[in-house]
Amino acid sequence: MEKFTLQFVAELFDHRLTEQQKNISIHHIYTDSRQSVENGLFIPIVGERFDAHDFISGAIERGAVAALWSRSEQPEGIPKNFPLIYVDDTLKALQELAKAYRQALDPTVIGVTGSNGKTTTKELIAACLSATYKTAKTEGNLNNHIGLPLTILRMERDVEVLVAEMGMSAFGEIELLSSIGQPDHAVITNIGESHIEFLGSREGIAKAKLEITAGLRKQGQLIIDGDEPLLTTNAYPNKIRCGFTAENDYRVEAYEQLQEASSVTINQTTFTLPLLGQHQALNAAFAIALAELMGVPTDQAINQLESVVMPGMRFEKIETKQGALVINDAYNASATSMVASIDVVKQMNYQRKVAVLADILELGDFTEQAHNKVGQSIDDQFDAIFTFGTSSRFILEGLPETFSGKQKHFTSKQALIEELTSELDENTVVLLKGSRSMKLEEIIEALQ
Repeated sequence: MEKFTLQFVAELFDHRLTEQQKNISIHHIYTDSRQSVENGLFIPIVGERFDAHDFISGAIERGAVAALWSRSEQPEGIPKNFPLIYVDDTLKALQELAKAYRQALDPTVIGVTGSNGKTTTKELIAACLSATYKTAKTEGNLNNHIGLPLTILRMERDVEVLVAEMGMSAFGEIELLSSIGQPDHAVITNIGESHIEFLGSREGIAKAKLEITAGLRKQGQLIIDGDEPLLTTNAYPNKIRCGFTAENDYRVEAYEQLQEASSVTINQTTFTLPLLGQHQALNAAFAIALAELMGVPTDQAINQLESVVMPGMRFEKIETKQGALVINDAYNASATSMVASIDVVKQMNYQRKVAVLADILELGDFTEQAHNKVGQSIDDQFDAIFTFGTSSRFILEGLPETFSGKQKHFTSKQALIEELTSELDENTVVLLKGSRSMKLEEIIEALQ
């Protein structure tokens, strides 16, 4: 489906086209020359180790009909009639094009950020809003200064709502994303320890997350974890609070973990959420708050929540050949999310429980403290704790003195797999949790 003609792009960057070129239809906007597309606008990004201008020939072979082009790059091997629109910086041009497309379509944009739970909350919100609106959402990990523009530019022209995840690791990054996406409403799920190495403190993390208000539309609502003082004391006027205490606008009044789901009561309405963990009840509260704000009937929103399906590697349940249940929650990790996952497994009805916990990254001076915190949350409901990597050894050091289960640290994934295999039977549940770069999914591949 056509997003726009090349004339839309040319006008944005003050570029002249031939009459024939003006009417070229653009269906896809992309940065990866390996993609096969139809009627694509290729935008070559320059990285630390690559320059995608070098791959223009491949992009043309696979469906590019035009490209943005840095003025500092000499075009070589490009057909004479192939349209190049010259810009000073292709990355900034990608961001400018996305912002212009967002303004042209003018959907309602929901920005979602936070230390933990961004993706789950995004999925829950999108599910609720899709009951009433044609809804687009961030796919995969497209939540940064390149991913957000691509998410916006993937919208079909008839999209009514975009739920956009916004990630960051440093100050200024959320402000940039907010200025591109210009959210009508925004959600901050919580303030944890993620990226504390670069932001210095939880106060610094809160400041960075609150940058989402920089591009927030006038009268836009900021939906927050209402039990987090670093958010409730912020001066932004239009806040909706979600949480567990009486002061919240959307209160989780009751939570019960079932075998495969959770019973949740929010503002006197009880429903079954197909996710485990009290933290998921809070994420559902964010979604219900957004749904009601957007005029979605509460019963329809809850129907959507009761049938929601999460992306892989987020408390994904997998059975091994020995009959054990493996919980693959290894998409990413912080100390807060690791403790939350441990608490969920504690309540699961299995005779034996094993946790495989890998390094939590980007903690800087807080590395030992954060890993110790995880260890302190573990008790004798677990039969074995295996850690993998470097910093995760601090988890074992944080274990209570009364912990009587097996504990062992590994630097070899193969050795870990061999030890773990000996623990597996049909009465055992295993939690896998660690930072994404630790690649714990490789353990599952060996167990299946």
